[in-house]
Amino acid sequence: MGRAFEFRKARKFKRWGQMAKTFTRIGKDIVIAVKASGPDPSTNSRLRALIQNAKAANMPKDNIDRAIKRAISKEEKDYKEVVYEGYGPYGVAIVVETATDNPTRTVANVRHAFTKYGGSLGTSGCLDFLFDRKSVFKIVTPENVDLEELELEMIDLGVEEVEAEEENVVLYGTFESYGAIQHYLEEKGYEIVNSEFERIPVDTKELTEEQEAEVQKIFEKFDEDDDVQNYFHNMK
Repeated sequence: MGRAFEFRKARKFKRWGQMAKTFTRIGKDIVIAVKASGPDPSTNSRLRALIQNAKAANMPKDNIDRAIKRAISKEEKDYKEVVYEGYGPYGVAIVVETATDNPTRTVANVRHAFTKYGGSLGTSGCLDFLFDRKSVFKIVTPENVDLEELELEMIDLGVEEVEAEEENVVLYGTFESYGAIQHYLEEKGYEIVNSEFERIPVDTKELTEEQEAEVQKIFEKFDEDDDVQNYFHNMK
């Protein structure tokens, strides 16, 4: 098993167990994608991927359609994607991805979460050396698939790891290869369950249970913040 697979398997997010919040965040991503490249999934690859993700999360079709309609409405707010980086207690590195219509509010909330629980907000890019950004695709396991052959088949596209996960296969590629991998999978008829970007730590920090509990308090604040789309850390 590769490093990316093991980290992803171990990482737990309470937010994705909360369906309403999950739908809200996917809906916001859909709005951003539509405003950037239009409401037609056939010509907007990012929107196409997000609709797949929405279906995988059991998001009702009506919710998806409403998000698209909101995006093309002149009254819908514009969201800006902003990434914040900092350190939590015990030197745990944390990257926070947000989508906001009010960056002033968002940075204040994120900074408050860090400082309230013994951390500090850093400057943009200060944690780039600690995380590798990856494209992650989950596909339905093809019949009679040989994972080694599948990996060789896609290595020139930027795929770095291929792992079995119950009824699915997970492919990890470089951040830049997202579009090429998506196009190839669609062209070859592979059924994509969902796709996303992950930040995989190059090294992890091991803490005691008590220390982990202190760091989790910051994550709980992020879970409560509607501007926060995702967060990543290097805690083992």
